[in-house]
Amino acid sequence: MIRKNKNALLVVDIQNDFCPGGKLAVAQGDEVIPIINRIMPRFDRVVGTQDWHPKDHESFAINHHNKHVYDTIDLYGIQQVLWPVHCVQGSKGADFHNDLNIDELDIIVRKGTHPHVDSYSTFQDNDKKLKTGLKGYLKGLDIEQVFIAGLATDYCVFYSAIDSIECGFETYVVIDACRGVGVPEGNIEQSLEQMRSKNVNIIHSENL
Repeated sequence: MIRKNKNALLVVDIQNDFCPGGKLAVAQGDEVIPIINRIMPRFDRVVGTQDWHPKDHESFAINHHNKHVYDTIDLYGIQQVLWPVHCVQGSKGADFHNDLNIDELDIIVRKGTHPHVDSYSTFQDNDKKLKTGLKGYLKGLDIEQVFIAGLATDYCVFYSAIDSIECGFETYVVIDACRGVGVPEGNIEQSLEQMRSKNVNIIHSENL
């Protein structure tokens, strides 16, 4: 399945705030770490990503009067879920989880740095204007296959997978190395359905 010298693994947002005890904890989010650590050495390139928000980020519910966590608003023409404050630049919550083997990472991509627009995808902001540079990095290495693992299945993994397909990469989501938020209810199942419809391959780590 893995094409030698043509593959990359995206390790998405394995950060303290997304793991149990964090500000935006994904249920059982830390369970993916041993799986990711095990599979990272199989890939030619491993990319780690981090949410890296300024504290005044407009995706934070606290920055909107009379709004609550998980409310949805129109933010400059884009539907935006409002989140608890999380992954603030330089904070402990934004750090990679201590159990993640960061020595395997070839490059780190930080996203969500602009206060007025969120960035679920590891390739670009939600308004599709500001790019992270990940596409150019992978294309420059002649990568053909992109494998994705991490948090969360129905947000950053989902949007990264869709963008990966649109960038022309053969794309795989390692589903047992992902966990989802499930907001709104049923979002994980819907995201998996949409990914499959866009030709994203949903696989298990044992099949790598």
